[in-house]
Amino acid sequence: MLDRWMRPLIDPPLNRLGRSLARAGLHANSITLLGLALGLVAAGLIGFGQMTAALVLLLASRVADGLDGAVARATTPTDFGGYLDICADFLFYGAIPMGFALLAPDTNAVAAAFLLLSFYVNGASFLGYAILAEKHGLKTSTRGKKSLYFTGGLLEGTETIGFFCLICLWPSAFAPLAWGFGTLCLVTATSRIVLARQVFDAHPKD
Repeated sequence: MLDRWMRPLIDPPLNRLGRSLARAGLHANSITLLGLALGLVAAGLIGFGQMTAALVLLLASRVADGLDGAVARATTPTDFGGYLDICADFLFYGAIPMGFALLAPDTNAVAAAFLLLSFYVNGASFLGYAILAEKHGLKTSTRGKKSLYFTGGLLEGTETIGFFCLICLWPSAFAPLAWGFGTLCLVTATSRIVLARQVFDAHPKD
């Protein structure tokens, strides 16, 4: 929901830094993998209760996640780069709840499982929509130039990163926050499915 307002704020500095990194010879895919590595280390630190360090690396990983696209735009974007980016994102988003499950399995495991379920359903609704949008030639640049068609929703990347930061700052409240956020993820997925019916029923299969 907030991504469309965040993009005009974060894209200009990211694009400037991306152009500098591209001139220095850095490759977008390398930055994607660096961001993933930082995110996975953050998840591991969460499992050991090192929340401050985890939060720092989590935020660094998301900066890298924004920079890889900026570097790609400054050079030559590729379909594989977009594919690698979305795979890395999904792995990161799954690893953080896993870290909290490892931190306190007695209190967090079921809530983490529900949160991962909601991510799974939301991700399926997102990717399925993107596939059909590509098939029907639908385009959007509302959330920046992307390899995949990005639909809006109640919860998007900005809200998810904010949620991850909140649970790192308040780990004792992970379970109730995860139940609440997971429920909103399912609402987001449901709204996307309703939108898909409206859009793609109007475009019969060839």
